[in-house]
Parts: sequence; C-alpha cells; structure tokens
Amino acid sequence: MRALALALWGAVLLGSTLSGRLDLLLNGVFHPLVGLSGVALLVLAGLVLKADRDLAIGPGRRPSTPRSAQLAIGLSIAIALLVLAIPPNPSFSDLAANRPAELGEEAELSFVLPPAQRTLTDWVRLLRSQPDPSLYAGDPVRISGFVWPQDNDQPQLARLLVRCCLADATPVGLPVRWPAGQKPRADQWLAVQGTMAMEEHNGQTRSVVIAEQIRPIPRPRRPLEP
Repeated sequence: MRALALALWGAVLLGSTLSGRLDLLLNGVFHPLVGLSGVALLVLAGLVLKADRDLAIGPGRRPSTPRSAQLAIGLSIAIALLVLAIPPNPSFSDLAANRPAELGEEAELSFVLPPAQRTLTDWVRLLRSQPDPSLYAGDPVRISGFVWPQDNDQPQLARLLVRCCLADATPVGLPVRWPAGQKPRADQWLAVQGTMAMEEHNGQTRSVVIAEQIRPIPRPRRPLEP
C-alpha cells in the first residue's frame, strides 16, 4: 500500500504538470519543480515496492504495518484518487473577495505602455502609482479579466496576481460602468473595450472604465499573473 500511495501522488503531481492543471493553482515558474517532484515520488514508489518484495521472499517474519498507519495510507490513496478524478475549478471571485488587494511596492512602474496596449494589471499598477484620474480621462481601454462582484457598487473586472500559488493571491480590479441592463455573472471572463473616465465615488474622484464593447471569452489557459 505504501508504494501505491507514493505512485498515486507522483501521478498527481506529474499529471497536473503535463495536463495544465497547475495553471489554475500555481505560478508557472514553479511548474517544473512540481513535475520533478512527481517523478521523484514515482521512483521512490518503485524502490519501496522492490524493498517490500525482498522482505516478502526473504527469511524471517515480515514486520506488520500498524492499523493506524494502514488507515492513514488508505486515506492518502483515496484523496489522491479524488484529486486525479476531479479537476480543479476555483472560484476566482470568491477568492478575491477574501484576499487583501494590496500591491505594496509592486505598484511602481518603470515604464508606461500606450493606453490601448495596457493590460488590466498594467492599468491597476499605473493608477496606484499615479492616481490622478484626470491624467487618463478619454484614454482607450482594452482589457480582459473575470467579473468580481462588489458590495454597494457595480462588479469590477479583475485579475489575480500570485507570487507562488492561490494561497498568496492578490486581487486587482478596475471599476467598470456596464451598459444599462447588463449584469455580468461572477467569475465570467470578459474582454472589454471602452474609454477611461472620471466619476465621484464615496466622496472621491476615481477612474472608471466606460464599457462600450463586451465579449465573453474562455478562461485563459494561464489565468494567474506574476
């Protein structure tokens, strides 16, 4: 059973790396490490299996595995099978609602792209670095992201930034004024074209995207941004 548990978890790690599952969970720079860990577990499973066979055919009585250890190994096998059978499908909007939206020093930009070439993340970093809304009023906007519902406000279009994995994800979003009668669904991925404008919100002037063209898009293969 030990060899089976190790082999299954090796298959989980290696299969997740090759299938793209990790794109929903982990920064891409760490994917090779996960894949190598899966290979290492598969090799270890082979060594454990060989050792168990040697004990089975060798002289003397084979030591028994305590019942508690058997239960733990069985539970590990069951969890590994569930992970293999059920693909991950995290709700980015739920995660964003429970994570702080602080970029810290990363909000500083060393260069500024033309407005039409800025991603949603570029816009957020620029607005936090230079927050005067009058600087951007009238600029064209072409962004994509998932719909992030807001309390007492219209949904924002957002992305998740990660240093390592979803556990340290930081949500970044832009206020959007959606066309009248249109209410986008949480977690829906959209490509939005429009214009940056100014509006009063809670006694302060802020930048807001006036959405003019909205197109549903599939979730990107790698939705997490570094």
